[in-house]
Amino acid sequence: MKFFDIYNQDKKLHQEILNNLKLLFKKTDFILGSSVEKFEKKFANYCNTKYAIGCANGTDAIYLALKSLNLKKNSEVIMPAMTYCSTIFSIIRAGLKPVLVDIEKNSPVISNEKIIKKITNKTKVVLLVHLYGESCRYYKLKKMLERKKIVILEDASQAHGAFDYSSGKKGKKVGSQGELGCFSLYPGKNLGAYGDAGIITTNNKKKYEYLKKIRNLGSKKKYYHDIIGVNSRLDTIQALILSKKLNNLDKYNLNRKKIADIYNKNINNYKIQKLKYSKGCVFHQYVLVVSDIKKFSEYLTSQKIPFSRHYPFPIHKLKAVKKLFLKQKFPNSENLAKNGISIPIDPLMKKRDVLEVCKKINNFK
Repeated sequence: MKFFDIYNQDKKLHQEILNNLKLLFKKTDFILGSSVEKFEKKFANYCNTKYAIGCANGTDAIYLALKSLNLKKNSEVIMPAMTYCSTIFSIIRAGLKPVLVDIEKNSPVISNEKIIKKITNKTKVVLLVHLYGESCRYYKLKKMLERKKIVILEDASQAHGAFDYSSGKKGKKVGSQGELGCFSLYPGKNLGAYGDAGIITTNNKKKYEYLKKIRNLGSKKKYYHDIIGVNSRLDTIQALILSKKLNNLDKYNLNRKKIADIYNKNINNYKIQKLKYSKGCVFHQYVLVVSDIKKFSEYLTSQKIPFSRHYPFPIHKLKAVKKLFLKQKFPNSENLAKNGISIPIDPLMKKRDVLEVCKKINNFK
């Protein structure tokens, strides 16, 4: 059993990908080639947006999206205290001030109620992070933030294909909820490249045109540099691979949901707490909360069950930025970081293996 088997997931696509790579090698349009534009259009259509702009990675996607807002230095950006470091690093890199908010209890997403309490006249952006494949409660936030002219930005790096269900019914797909949606296409994501890659979605044509320039050294036409940009282009080879893999995304997301449903129904151990997930979740990770994480990790190792930690430190405990948040506490984020552990949810796991994981977890004492 593997935690996530990329080779097995993609092996039926390998020959088709290799054939297309041979054609690309003959064509030699390696930088912003035709496959990039084709994938961008295909991904925008998948996310129900008008536009998508490929870039080098998910971290750059957030940074570039923030730069496109043209905010004053030190404008405040609200974000969750529980996420990957890329979220806060991108905010700081863009010259903005991160403001942390705790996540909901027994849930991986930011608390709407706590967002409201942190809003000031300097708040310009709320950056929603759809952690573990669970959509934030976008519907309940939207009108209030629009009234205050606060931009909703999405870090959807772990939620390709997820939907918001906070209205009580199927709502918007992630990537189409805010002004801009930012995705990592890192190999281990629900939609992953064979290297670093990222993409930004939007319905705003002006931002689309700006992002196309800034990702390409400020240039839309070679040697004509209208703005100071960065070198953050989506590689043509990765775009070609991603375009093929996108065809299987919904199928594999459905498999992840089926595995999660088995876990939900069959894991029953009073020492193990399951997080709350909505119907729109695509389960990039399936995370349990265990009070004695060291003992449980050792037990899983002895039972040959692979696992991971996503993530062992909340943002305000990271050495690189902890001076910004002295004496601040975020108990739900701290608890999930300290005691959260991810168990296998490979979309091609066999049912017997999923049930075996449940059985062994239930036997933990």
